[in-house]
Amino acid sequence: MNEESAATILPFVRPGRAPPKKLPQRAKKVIAIGGGKGGIGKSLVSANLAQALAQRGARVVVVDLDLGGANLHTCLGIAPPAVTLSDFVSHRVNSLDAALVPTGLERLQLISGASDALDAANPKHAAKGRLMRHLRSLDADYVLLDLGAGTGFNTLDFFLAADHGLVVLLPEPTSVENAYRFIKAAFFRKLQAVVRQETAETVGRVLAGKDPELRNPWDCVARLRERDPQAATELELALSGFHPFLVLNQARTRADFDVGATVALAWKKFFGLELGTLGSIAYDEAVWQAVRARKPFLVHAPESPAAHGLWRLAENLLSLAP
Repeated sequence: MNEESAATILPFVRPGRAPPKKLPQRAKKVIAIGGGKGGIGKSLVSANLAQALAQRGARVVVVDLDLGGANLHTCLGIAPPAVTLSDFVSHRVNSLDAALVPTGLERLQLISGASDALDAANPKHAAKGRLMRHLRSLDADYVLLDLGAGTGFNTLDFFLAADHGLVVLLPEPTSVENAYRFIKAAFFRKLQAVVRQETAETVGRVLAGKDPELRNPWDCVARLRERDPQAATELELALSGFHPFLVLNQARTRADFDVGATVALAWKKFFGLELGTLGSIAYDEAVWQAVRARKPFLVHAPESPAAHGLWRLAENLLSLAP
C-alpha cells in the first residue's frame, strides 16, 4: 500500500472546478489497523502500538476512525475530547490540528472519533478525500488509523489509502475466516478503483472459485497479456502493490502463535498474493486489568508477556520500508 492508493478515496474533479487544496505531506507513514469484526482487540492494539512507537522516539498521532462508535480515548485513559472528527467532517473546525488532544504520554496525541454523530459515521466521497489529505498533513512521524470493524466501503477506503495496512485477528476459526473476508474485500475494492471493470469482475470470480480455468489472479494477468497487454500491466501493478500484514492477538498456545504464518501461507497458496505477518501478542490477564484501569497495558504492565509482544510488533513496524 502506498500513497498512490489514496486515489481510491480522492474526489472526482469536474472540468472547470478547482482541484482540492494541496496540503503539505508531513506525516512520514500512515498505518491503518483493521479487522473482520469487533471484539478482536483492534483498538487496544492501536492504542498500545501508538504508545510503543512514541516511546521509541517517534511523534505519533493515533486517530479513532471507528466513526459512530469511538472508544479509543478510553483505551488511552482520557476523557471524551470536546473536539472530534465529527467537528472536522461537519466543517465546524477547518483543521485537524484543532482536534489534536494530548494523551499524557510524551510524543503521542489523539484525534477522537464521534460516538454519537451520524454525520461522521458515513462521510461522503469528497469528505473522505479531504480527511485523508489532512491526515497526511499532520506533523507526525506516524499516523495510526484505528478503523471500524467490518468491510464497509469507508473502512476499506481508509485501509487502502494508508501506506501499510494491518489486519488484527484472533487464533480462532471464525476470526480467521473474518480476516480472510476482510482482506479479499479490501483487495477487490482496490481492483475496482485501479483496473477496468471487466478485469475486476474476472478476478472477483477467480477469488470466489467460480472460474475453473484460472487458479489465482496471476493467471488473469497471463491471460490478459495475450490480448490486452495494458490491462495486464494494470492488474500486475495492483497485485504487486497489495501487501497487508497480519497481527495475531491473544495467542495462548504454541500453535496459536503459528496461526499468522499459517494464514499467510494459505493466502499465498490459494490466491498467489503476499501476506505479511508483523507479530503476535500473547493472551494476558494484564490486558483486561489495564482496560479496567483505563490505561494502555504498556503503561499498566510494561513487563507483561503482552507488552513484550507489542514491543516486537513496534520494532517490526519501524523496520518496514516506506
